[in-house]
Amino acid sequence: MRTLRPLMHSNLVGHAIQYAGIFAEAALVVYLAWTSQWKRHGGVPLYLTSLLCAQLTRAYVLHEFGETSREYFYVYWTTDPLLVISAFLIVCFFFRCACRNEEKMWRFIRFLLAFVFVVVVGISALTFFRNYSHLFTYFVYEFNQNLYFTCLVLNTLLYLLLQYIESIDDQLGLLVCGVGVQFAGPTATLALLHITGGERFAQSLGSSIMRLCSFGMLLVWAYAIVLGKSKETAAARREHPVLAG
Repeated sequence: MRTLRPLMHSNLVGHAIQYAGIFAEAALVVYLAWTSQWKRHGGVPLYLTSLLCAQLTRAYVLHEFGETSREYFYVYWTTDPLLVISAFLIVCFFFRCACRNEEKMWRFIRFLLAFVFVVVVGISALTFFRNYSHLFTYFVYEFNQNLYFTCLVLNTLLYLLLQYIESIDDQLGLLVCGVGVQFAGPTATLALLHITGGERFAQSLGSSIMRLCSFGMLLVWAYAIVLGKSKETAAARREHPVLAG
């Protein structure tokens, strides 16, 4: 029983963080829609919506069938690639925002992003052909791992790009930093699993780390979105001052 208590505690913490993340995602989506910021932020609300839909689906199946069920297994490994692709697309969107005044640079970066995605798919496909009978356990895992690592590298390069062009968009900088926090989760988890040899406790702890990093990203994004709205309101007041009666 002593060996099970840390695992149970880790699972409870992980589930608490998961439901807190679902609430934060829903709150941000509602806030963006309520404050009419949906169109201006573009990819941000779409990415949040994809996270929310995946988390709600997983939570429902987990509650109905259990963590060890076949239904939860397939739902998890079906939604995971969609989340990774969404993460890659949000990084592409941030690159576009950073290069909104640099069309030549954006054309080169757009080609580079497409090339990198094709390379990741190609490398992951080699794993599928070697293990074609284990699609979910080999190809999807390899694809997710490769694309997550690619997103982490691209997001780091994006942050350096913002420093190079001396971007004055503080909100974009915070959004990029938030994504970096989220991408740190899978990286730390993979390192932990490699060190421990994939023990069950390490898997549970790694899952909690990923959820904690995702929740940290949501907190940074919430601050960035609210801060951006406050600056927009302040700028509007300066343009249209209220005259004293």
